[in-house]
Amino acid sequence: MSKQTDFRYNTGATKVPWAAVGENYNEADLMEIIAFLMQGEGKAYEKAINAVWKQVKKLAEVATPPGKLSLGSQVEAAEEACNAYLGTDSSTFVTNATAGFEIAYKYANLKEGDEVIVPAITFVATMAYPLAVGAKLVFADVDPRTINMDPADVARKITDKTKMIVPVHIGGYPVDLDPIMELARKHDILVLEDAAHAFGAMYKGKKIGTIGDFAAFSFHEVKNITSFGEGGIATTNIEGFGPEMKRARFFGTDFSAPIKDWLYNVTPIQGKYGPFVALNSSTTEIQGLGLKLQVARNEEIIEERRRAAAYLNSRFAGCDAIIPQDLGNEDIKPTFHLYLLQIDPEKAGGDVQTLKKKLEEKSVTNIPHFGPLYRFKVVSDMGYDAEEIAKSCPVCEEVFYKRFTHLPLYGLTDEQLEYMADAVLEAVAEMQAGK
Repeated sequence: MSKQTDFRYNTGATKVPWAAVGENYNEADLMEIIAFLMQGEGKAYEKAINAVWKQVKKLAEVATPPGKLSLGSQVEAAEEACNAYLGTDSSTFVTNATAGFEIAYKYANLKEGDEVIVPAITFVATMAYPLAVGAKLVFADVDPRTINMDPADVARKITDKTKMIVPVHIGGYPVDLDPIMELARKHDILVLEDAAHAFGAMYKGKKIGTIGDFAAFSFHEVKNITSFGEGGIATTNIEGFGPEMKRARFFGTDFSAPIKDWLYNVTPIQGKYGPFVALNSSTTEIQGLGLKLQVARNEEIIEERRRAAAYLNSRFAGCDAIIPQDLGNEDIKPTFHLYLLQIDPEKAGGDVQTLKKKLEEKSVTNIPHFGPLYRFKVVSDMGYDAEEIAKSCPVCEEVFYKRFTHLPLYGLTDEQLEYMADAVLEAVAEMQAGK
């Protein structure tokens, strides 16, 4: 099969060319981008940016614009960087992690009546496609220590209709994948790793995203690294499907056997049980460049976050009412996308709802990731009984409403980290004192 690209035009050196880029960005546009990425105010800032503006004008006199803005060499370079980092050869840069999930779900040929096991606590993107096509969502309870999918509950909820299991590495802490993969192989079920938080995490010597049949990472602006605000990498372990995933990113275009008198063919992608139709999740060259640059410093970013988490743990060590973030071990290496803060309600003198309010009063932002999926109206309106599901997920109910929240780990000064730790300890002390 020939190398896959989008077909859009760059006819090169001809008397009447057809450029790939319809309207190029000029020096004034570039200055707006620079000012957006490097914001500031005051005399010193104005002096510096005016100096840059003069140099950009000079640069514009001798520069030429890029010949491609979508699915070109920078996107390919970002994929190669991800391949090298993850130890795979299937990295496919897509618009977001959700697009990567959709490719995996389509490969499974999900249809009405099929079952997909997802954790009770995750972002809505994990369940969106199965819900949209009428597949049945089966909510697995969570591990009380990690908030990740509980493999034992997954085992209880597998049926002969189960087509996929979707472990989610909440906060970048790896799910215990061995028992899940064992169950999947035993029952011929596909595993999709929702690795949105987990780019760079490791499980028993392997990078997260290289263990399941499929995985997708998110590079949304809030993630550890980003590709200018949006983007995702999809990976697969399905033999021979890596090149097909590239085609699935852009309508299934096929340049190896074009139709008569045209540039390409459009063919379906072969799924596990039959063909499926691909859609468009193309990414831009600017996104590719941004991702390539940030992948190169991902290990430094993870280490910085780990140090912040370790500091919080050291501060909380003397309070037995606080259950701190697990920092991992030789087998488990998280990305520390989030700091999981839990309390023992009995020892703390109240539940996490009280703690959350106290932290908000002390100007400490905290957000439990995420609400139980089965509580959303979109789920109940599709015929699911939230109260019945809640009975099957008692740990989820307990930890979400009484025990856990998340704290930020990035962009904080030492003083802010210290203040946050002080605030948590003070809030728990106040709860214990009945204040």
